[in-house]
This record gives sequence, C-alpha cells and structure tokens, in this order.
Amino acid sequence: MGNVSAMTSLAPRAGRYCHAALNPLHSQLYFAPELPAELRPYGLAAWQAAYFAARAAPLGAVGAGTVAATFYNFSPGLVARHLPAVWQAATPQQVTEARLRAADALLRRQFGQDFAHAPETAEAAALAERAAEACAGHGRPLCAANAGLPRPEAPHLRLWHAATVLREHRGDGHLAVLLREGLDPLEALVSHGASGHGMTREQALRTRGWTAGEWAAAESRLRARGLLDAGGRLTEDGLALRKEIENETDRLDRAPYEHLGPAGVRRLTELAGGWARTVVASGVFPAGLVAGR
Repeated sequence: MGNVSAMTSLAPRAGRYCHAALNPLHSQLYFAPELPAELRPYGLAAWQAAYFAARAAPLGAVGAGTVAATFYNFSPGLVARHLPAVWQAATPQQVTEARLRAADALLRRQFGQDFAHAPETAEAAALAERAAEACAGHGRPLCAANAGLPRPEAPHLRLWHAATVLREHRGDGHLAVLLREGLDPLEALVSHGASGHGMTREQALRTRGWTAGEWAAAESRLRARGLLDAGGRLTEDGLALRKEIENETDRLDRAPYEHLGPAGVRRLTELAGGWARTVVASGVFPAGLVAGR
C-alpha cells in the first residue's frame, strides 16, 4: 500500500459507483457453489462456516470476538457457533488457498476460459491494483489483512484480489462511520433495511443470526431516537442520517479513487460494470440481498 497521489478533480460519488461495479466480482464468491466445493474436503461446506472461514482467513486463526467485531452485523452467538472451530478443520492458509482456487473456477465459469488472460481483464486488474495502492491499512483490519496476502499471478485473480482489498477498505471505513453515528450492529441492519437499500428483515434474521425479539428491540431504540416511525419506515431524520452515513463512507473511501484518477476510475467502472451486470443477472445473489457492501 503506497502513498496517495495529489488530489484530483474526481466527480462526486465516482468512487461509490466504481466500488458498486467492482464489488460483485469479489462478493459473488460467498454465494457461488465453487467456494463450498473447495472447502468441502475440510468439512466447511455449510454456507455460514464457509463464509466466516473464507472472509476471516486473511486475519489468521482469530476467534469469534474478532470476527463479530470486524464483520459487525452478525450476531456474536452465531459467529461463536463456527469460530474458532473452523480452524480445527483447516488452517487460515489452507482456506485462503481454497478461496483463490474457488475464485479462479468461478470467474472462468462466469465469463469463459479466455477471461483469465483477456486484454480487458489485464487492463482492469492493473487499474484496480493502482487504486488499491492507496488503501491505507490503519484502522482497517480486513483491508490490511487482504492487502498483506501474496499477489496472484494470473490477471483475473489479480483483479479479484484487488477488488477484495478495495471492498474491505470501504467496508472498514463504513464501520467507523456507524460507530461515530452510534448505530450498533443490529440498529445498522434495521436502519439500512428500512432505507430500502439493505437486506429485508427476513433475509437479515435468516443470515445474521439475530432473533425477532432482538430485531424489535433495535427498532424500539431507533424510534426513541426519532429515526424510525411506527410503521418501520425511516423518518426524515432517519433518512438524513443514512444519507450522511453513505456520504461519509464515500469520503473515507475516496483515497484509492483519487489515486487512480478520474480517467482510470471511469475506465475501471466501465469494465467492471459490464461484468457486474452479468454477475447480478446470473442470480448468484440470494433474493433480498444487496451486493454493494
């Protein structure tokens, strides 16, 4: 991770749009059959075990507390059912190697065997890596952990790796904003869902491990702050808060895209956007789940 270049005239939200185009290339892995197939020999084919292991592996053999803190919106009880037990089945190195093999197989299946060495893939990889050079690791544990992994050799895997670093850079910054605004993990989920851009209540309860009672309690806390109305919709103050959270996340995530520059950001967004549309159209993401973060 290098130094940030001089500030450029980056258009508002250009970084957000580039992230939204690039992130599905990374995040689809957690829902594709290739990941559990690679982790099945270790007994980690179940979705939650595979997800926690694959995303946490760059951090090392960490426990449930570290994962609950860095992933933020999962119930600590759910995390504790899988960690640290997953590291008895496979080492973090074995998992990181397995997820890279899964990414290789997935990208080749999604876009064809030629995608691995296509000129556009190599171009996008170089642009994404250029942006990732400016991902500062301080205060961003998931970003720093992924940035510290060996860089793959093949262009499509270099692209996937850089997209992963950029995704976790934005995500780590987003958590800092949630903390500043006083939203605990479940309040963040509830308010994001109420904005119309996050997971539905049903999807969140099914995948994040919270109970209906805990969800209702979080709604009550948000109502007490004047952020949620009686019907579960965001109030004007709630809408303003969610807008501010996204804008501040953009600010904290601006450095990589400033470093890449306006022309590079536009080109990377163009290239990744076409692939992202293919990913979304494939149906890899479950209904009710937003791939953006």
